[in-house]
Amino acid sequence: MRIALAFAAGLVFGLGLLLSGMTDPGKVLGFLDLAGAWDPSLVFVMAGAVFVGAIAFALARGRARSLLGEPMPAAPSRTIDRRLLAGGLLFGVGWGLAGFCPGPALVALGVGEPKAVVFALAMLAGMGLFELLERCRQAPR
Repeated sequence: MRIALAFAAGLVFGLGLLLSGMTDPGKVLGFLDLAGAWDPSLVFVMAGAVFVGAIAFALARGRARSLLGEPMPAAPSRTIDRRLLAGGLLFGVGWGLAGFCPGPALVALGVGEPKAVVFALAMLAGMGLFELLERCRQAPR
């Protein structure tokens, strides 16, 4: 049952990304081009996502278990530090250069978008580099 619900949630999410245009790098880059030919249509997509997320976080607040009975993860840190800022900066630069962020890139990869292949490979390389650097950082000295 959990697998079926996870599949259904992923399917709805992926279809939403396709229908909204988030899997089209040109549309995303048009949205990010505030000084040029700005395409404001993704504002509604973002606003809808924030609205749904706010409701979900409000419903989840204070719960020990999810609706499916799984333990709820601990609340993330509210501390804004150098690592968070650097990660946000890298994410934003990557999004602005490629026109993809991870979710839409994986959906575009699934429908055969060639640019998504390059992005996914770069994303995997970045994740691997992060893991390597984390292990080096945490290794005893």
